[in-house]
Amino acid sequence: MWYIVVPVMKIFRSGQIKQIDEFTIMNEPVSSTDLMERAAGKLYEWYIEKFDKSRPVLIFAGPGNNGGDGLALARMLNIKGYKTEVFFVQITENTSPDWKINRERLTKQTKVPFVIINDADQVPDIPSESVIIDALFGSGLSRPAEGLAAEVIHTINNSGAEIISVDIPSGLFGENNFSNATENVIRADYTLTFQFPKLSFMFPENEKYIGKWMILPIGLHPEIINQTETPYYFVQKDDIRPLIKKRGRFDHKGIYGHAFLIGGSIGKIGAVGLGAKAALRTGAGLVTCQVPSRGNVVMQCYVPEAMIISDKSEEIITDKVVNDPFSAIGIGPGMGTDMESQAVVYDLIKSWKKPLVIDADALNILSQNKSWLGMFPGKCILTPHPKEFERLAGRSSNSYERLMKQIDFTSKYNCIVVLKGAHTAVSTPDGRVWFNSTGNPGMATAGSGDVLTGIILSLLAQGYDPHDAALTGVYLHGLAGDIAVERSCYESVIASDIIACIGEAFNRIRSLD
Repeated sequence: MWYIVVPVMKIFRSGQIKQIDEFTIMNEPVSSTDLMERAAGKLYEWYIEKFDKSRPVLIFAGPGNNGGDGLALARMLNIKGYKTEVFFVQITENTSPDWKINRERLTKQTKVPFVIINDADQVPDIPSESVIIDALFGSGLSRPAEGLAAEVIHTINNSGAEIISVDIPSGLFGENNFSNATENVIRADYTLTFQFPKLSFMFPENEKYIGKWMILPIGLHPEIINQTETPYYFVQKDDIRPLIKKRGRFDHKGIYGHAFLIGGSIGKIGAVGLGAKAALRTGAGLVTCQVPSRGNVVMQCYVPEAMIISDKSEEIITDKVVNDPFSAIGIGPGMGTDMESQAVVYDLIKSWKKPLVIDADALNILSQNKSWLGMFPGKCILTPHPKEFERLAGRSSNSYERLMKQIDFTSKYNCIVVLKGAHTAVSTPDGRVWFNSTGNPGMATAGSGDVLTGIILSLLAQGYDPHDAALTGVYLHGLAGDIAVERSCYESVIASDIIACIGEAFNRIRSLD
């Protein structure tokens, strides 16, 4: 049975978040107005840490509770001495009860200018040095922004000012934006989301709207959070720390498994070298690699700690796998898709019963032989990038559709899929998906995926359950990449740098800081 044993941050749908808010109000208990005050207080704390009082703050508020958050923030900033103005975009005569309360507080406690906009011509000129607080619409929006709201959004986006969105960029849906009019969505520099990330934050096409996003905890009730079911999770350090195995003083290399990595072809032996070195740096007791015979010297020079099995072919992989004494096998990096290599992949997935990682060209071989997909052993992990997954599961028109295909594929073929990306998505056959929180654009470099394969293979060889190996491996890989960037820059990171930072990544995961 596939399961997860650590409590990770949940990602809820917009309707569920509304229910969680309501439960908190009833059972904390706390008034809805005080909960809004709490949320605005978190916005205020974040803002004053980042911005000084020299820049004017223009708050664009809608008629709902998102607008109410904006009004409360305007009051708090003004009392602190920030120059604030509120622009109420009156798309309806109706406003929420908490909005009304915060409008009254703003009037009584401050002299913040309050401008009502009911026509696009009334939108003021926005100085580029100002900071805009986008509080037009929240995550409950269910139809595209249009009319006056859309015109105001266009003006804000074209202003050149720095934009901060409250909870979610106005106009963006919390989940699937395929039918949305995304030209009418705020393009924020920062999004300050309450308590949980939104599912749409995980998708690359939405980055231009969300910018950098931060989670602001507002004390929603833990009971309802625990009780509310969702298939989506966001993995952070505290979730990974309990999964890291502890080592005993009298342990020896035999305890930490024997990893076997198959791959390489002429000109691509380095892929196996990177995977092998990553596996060793991640703690595998023994690592053996099968490479074309002409790659033998390259491998033994680059990774002297690894043992080498030379394929009878000088240029490609052709020899069938010997099952024992290996604890786990990884296959695919740099191996090409020749017919002889395809036969090796077929033999492996048909006969191997222990943990298996399938990557790179082994995935491309599967995409050419889809009748093999039902033959996976019970502890199989696939690590495609989006194009490799597309070859396996078909094209998708957007990331939400691809996520649905990933969930279906994982369930249908009883495997784990590690779909690589900025928030790498790890899916298991029970329909659940874990999005990763580490990693950066500097990892978009040749060999980075081979390093991930080596890390996951190593963890499997050490006896980690496949789901724990996938989650831990993805997080560790991303964190090592983050450390590599700290030491250099996005443009300069190479795959070997990621390997060099695996040790420090382990230490940071263990740290309670």
